[in-house]
Amino acid sequence: MKIGNVDLGEKPVLLAPMEDVTDPSFRFMCKHFGADMMYTEFINADGLIRDAGSSVAKLTIYDYERPIGIQLYGHIIESMVEAARVATEANPDVIDINFGCPVKKIANRGAGSGMMRDVPKMVEMTRRIVEATHLPVTVKTRLGWDDQSKNIVEIAERLQDVGIKAITIHGRTRAQLYTGKADWTLIGEVKSNPRMHIPVIGNGDIDSPIRAKEMFTRYGVDGIMIGRATYGRPWIFAEVKHYLKTGELMKPLSTTEKVEIARLHFEHSLQVKGAKTGMLEMRRHFGSYFKGLPHFKDIRLKLLTTLNPDEVYSLLNLIAERYGDYVVDESINPSPWADKQD
Repeated sequence: MKIGNVDLGEKPVLLAPMEDVTDPSFRFMCKHFGADMMYTEFINADGLIRDAGSSVAKLTIYDYERPIGIQLYGHIIESMVEAARVATEANPDVIDINFGCPVKKIANRGAGSGMMRDVPKMVEMTRRIVEATHLPVTVKTRLGWDDQSKNIVEIAERLQDVGIKAITIHGRTRAQLYTGKADWTLIGEVKSNPRMHIPVIGNGDIDSPIRAKEMFTRYGVDGIMIGRATYGRPWIFAEVKHYLKTGELMKPLSTTEKVEIARLHFEHSLQVKGAKTGMLEMRRHFGSYFKGLPHFKDIRLKLLTTLNPDEVYSLLNLIAERYGDYVVDESINPSPWADKQD
């Protein structure tokens, strides 16, 4: 599968952009386990052109992350075009437009999935962004605004016609948010549409290697994107790739192995964000890495409250000593981050 001149190989597995999750340290872990392409957290176009610190910081990418895309969202065409120019200077491999975020404060002002209520504006914004950058432009979107307006087949054609190089479709409407099951039927229709010649990437409810293979086989998508299922489980990329290659499931990780992964993630977070911020931002990950361990409340509380890196290392050692080869059945411990973009 190619996005412009970016070759991702056969049946690539991509990391979805997720606010407050896909920061550089988490992306480092996902790349470590084989993510074929990743994206930054989504960036507010208005904040970026105002030079807001939090938005500009999200432009930071590292060579080991490549290929990587920068995702932008906004509802004003001129702001999005200017933000695309700014993002291009950061030298990502792809510029991605967020037409999928369902969060009320974003969608109700016409950004994210809110743009699906104004398809002509969506198409015009995309056309202008394609003209503003030499990089491949991609789009991430949903099936439609609600059950009465599932217009993704038409939208995909029109966005392709103005120059996007790939489209990622989340199998829910905006009205669904993250409830119910993702419906891949329309994703399959977009892929089988004889007018479509760009890659079609499917997204939504891919939480296991078996599910990943099913989506490739049943719907013929060029690639899949995994979001919430990566949270506390960045090794899912390795699991999926192993299953696609061999037809066999990887051996589940022991708690000791998860401790080593958490330790690597923590070290990289401190390196990238500094001690204070790195500590605070790792709190959301520690709980997920060790979700499902019995009698874990006391250690979990300490992990989520300490500001001492040395104490974190001691707690990780304690977890390894106490739980050792214990294996959590991850099939009954879904990610708690059900409200995050993917």
